[in-house]
Order: sequence, then C-alpha cells, then structure tokens
Amino acid sequence: MINDNGTLVQSKETHLSPMNRGLLYGDGVFETLKVVNSKILFWEDHYFRLMASMRILRMEIPMEFTPEYLEKQLLDTINACGLSDAPARIRITVYRKDGGTYLPEHRGVGYYIYAKEISTPFYTLSDAPYEVELYKDHYVNADILSTLKTTNKVLHVTGSIFAEENGYDNCLLLNNKKNIVEALQGNLFLVKGTHIKTPPLEDGCLRGIIRKQLLTILPLLEEYTFEEASISPFELQKADELFITNAIKGIQPITKYRKKVYTSEVASVLLQKLNVKARLG
Repeated sequence: MINDNGTLVQSKETHLSPMNRGLLYGDGVFETLKVVNSKILFWEDHYFRLMASMRILRMEIPMEFTPEYLEKQLLDTINACGLSDAPARIRITVYRKDGGTYLPEHRGVGYYIYAKEISTPFYTLSDAPYEVELYKDHYVNADILSTLKTTNKVLHVTGSIFAEENGYDNCLLLNNKKNIVEALQGNLFLVKGTHIKTPPLEDGCLRGIIRKQLLTILPLLEEYTFEEASISPFELQKADELFITNAIKGIQPITKYRKKVYTSEVASVLLQKLNVKARLG
C-alpha cells in the first residue's frame, strides 16, 4: 500500500506524474524512518529535520503538516501494509507540486509514503566483514544543501554502483576540499585511542538523526574525548575504529579499509546506549 497525499492505494494503482518536480529536478526531500510495533523511533528529530529541509528549499509548508498529522499518516500506512506489530522501514517523500521549469509555478507540496518490513526490531551490531573504499569519481559540495536528504542523490547512486562492481560493502565520500565527509548510507565516526571524531556539518555531511543522538551521548562518557572536526584520508589507516550511523541500522562497524583492519569496541558501547534512547524516546 502507498499513502498518496493522505489516500491509501494499492502500489499498482499509483501513477507518478511525468511533470513531478522531484523526478524532473530533484525538487524534493525525504525522511527514512524506523518503526517498531507502531512506534516511530526518534520521530520528533525526523519531523523537525523534514520541516527545516522544506524551509531551506523554500517550500510552502501546509498548515496540516503538524507532527500529529504526519505521524498519523505514517502509522496509517504501516497499518495498511500489515506491519503494525513488526519492525519496518518507512519513507516519506515531499515534492514540490507540478509546474514551471527551474522556476516553480507553485510553492505548495505533495507527498507519498511507503513501508517495507525489516528483520530486526532494535539496533544490533553486525560482526560480519564490512570493507570500504574511497569514492573519488565525484565529490560532495561543502555547503548546506549537502546536509539535506533531497531527492537528488545521484552521487550516492553512482557510488553504490562503484562499490558493488568492485566488491566493497560501502564507500566513503570526499568533499571538494578532499576531506572525508560520510559514507554512502550514513555518517562516519572515527576512533583513535580514547578520542572520537566525526566530520562537522560545515564539511557537507548529512544532518543525520543517529549522528545527532550520538552527539548527545558522547559528552556523557568520561572515558572518551570527542570533537566535530574534518577527517583527512590519511587518518583512516591510523584509526583504531571506524563506524557508520544511520536511522535503519543504527551503527555499522567498518572492519577493513585497504590493508587496515579495525575493531568495534566503542561501537558496541555506543550501540547499547543508543538502544536505551530508542526505547525511551
């Protein structure tokens, strides 16, 4: 089932307008959320990120787009898909209404929502091998637009194809200043000894939801120091640990980059605390 602007319809009955601006110009934003037994994890953070992204793209936010309204639309979709008692991945895409070329005729928006069942209700730490490489064919611009989840993700698409063709589980992206920004599917954290760092938003990394949760957890851990600071490619092979964060997997340890093999002790500690926040949030 698909939620098309508040109407639940069968997937085969939905039709995307050939003039859809999300399709024609990448003129849209989206949120991918994890839902467990009809509870949306970190819903407030997702909601405010979506609203902020719409404002930055100069979209007109409908009066009915309250947290309560959108939460109900998401949960109605979960229920219609038969996933009320299951863990699920759900996506809401907001696009500007049809009309115009680069200059839109309207500022209003439409949306659609779909959901898919996933295997694990809460975040778990995989111990499977997970190898990454740098993706250097194209670069992330170090600006505010790069921090948003827009429907223009061609860099991540081509990077994912590169990773598959070369046998990597993921790739790390560089910005136009040649600093490491993030992974294809999430934010990057680096651990060296008892020091932890992650790229700052100014470098162009995604304003990630799990990244935000860890930024509140890390200052409470007295055994570690933490900073938001640029990461150069040279630091990767000196690190003890690298891990990726996103809203669906939580924390994904990287086990190998080129000849360097990493541990996952800090990721394990943080995952436990993240699950506590997910349960209480």
